[in-house]
Amino acid sequence: MSKSRSSENILTGLRKSSRLPVVRAFAALCFVVILGIIFNADGAFFKWDTHRDMFRHISVFGILACGMTLVIITAGIDLSVGSILGLTAVLFSLFSIHLGWPPLFTIMVCLLAGLSCGLTSGFIIDRFKIQPFIATLAMMVFARGMAKWISGGQKISTAVIQADGTYKYVEAPAIFNIINSKIFHENIAVVTLIFLGCILICWLILSKLRWGRHIYAVGGNEEASRLSGIPVTATKLLVYGASGFLCAIAGICQAAQEFQGDPEAGMTYELTAIAIVVIGGTNLMGGTGGIGLTLIGAMTIGYLEKILSINAVGEASRLMLTGAIIVGAVLFQKYRK
Repeated sequence: MSKSRSSENILTGLRKSSRLPVVRAFAALCFVVILGIIFNADGAFFKWDTHRDMFRHISVFGILACGMTLVIITAGIDLSVGSILGLTAVLFSLFSIHLGWPPLFTIMVCLLAGLSCGLTSGFIIDRFKIQPFIATLAMMVFARGMAKWISGGQKISTAVIQADGTYKYVEAPAIFNIINSKIFHENIAVVTLIFLGCILICWLILSKLRWGRHIYAVGGNEEASRLSGIPVTATKLLVYGASGFLCAIAGICQAAQEFQGDPEAGMTYELTAIAIVVIGGTNLMGGTGGIGLTLIGAMTIGYLEKILSINAVGEASRLMLTGAIIVGAVLFQKYRK
């Protein structure tokens, strides 16, 4: 039997043994929407602005969750996504505002920085057989430290320090306004379109490309995949590289929305990204899941936070409720059979 046929047999077996929990993901989303209809804050939930702002708010987290989905399907985890976002947000603001680099060149450099961080994590995991949790934890600390070192521990904003120690306020580059703008009569945010573009690209990777089949196979059984001729090392490198690349996109969007690069940006964002993936239904054990589920998970988390926000529920209560929902989602996966 050829290697390609063996890999196809592995993938076919995985698909037969694990149904994507689309119905359960939609049920969770519908439940949250029903809560919004009931607790509508005097009709605020029924206004389009509420839904537009929800999508805008969740977009950065959703972009991180796209990369996290690819990683989790391979039975890995990436704790560094928030720190890489912070690093690229600092770089984007520094190069754009303070150094005046052209937007296209700045974006390319930031994407390369995110890609490099992801590839480094993947290389450490595969080459030295270190657990993804430990390797990406190390990258999380390193990238955060790098962001603080580059920025001097200060926010990179439109207030540019001069030689005499005074500050001069400059205009934000046009690219910031473009990314942060709303189009179609201000009915949809550009960052939301970027998020949906990332969803589409990841869907194409997972459903249409050979690399996507390799991702599922490696997550289902890494040793069997290796024996079947699947390039496990290359698959892992590409997955973690893609996660870092998507973190850079999220970092650029974050900087544009805040009109600054904050070295503290992205703190705990990895937890929200994991929550989106898990609530969507992608299995933490690897081998099953999908980017469509991540989109549903992002909407579920987004609507939940928005409903709590418009009903003036405090941040502490929102965090506790989100944590309880994550545990419930994992237990639901565990006992779904």
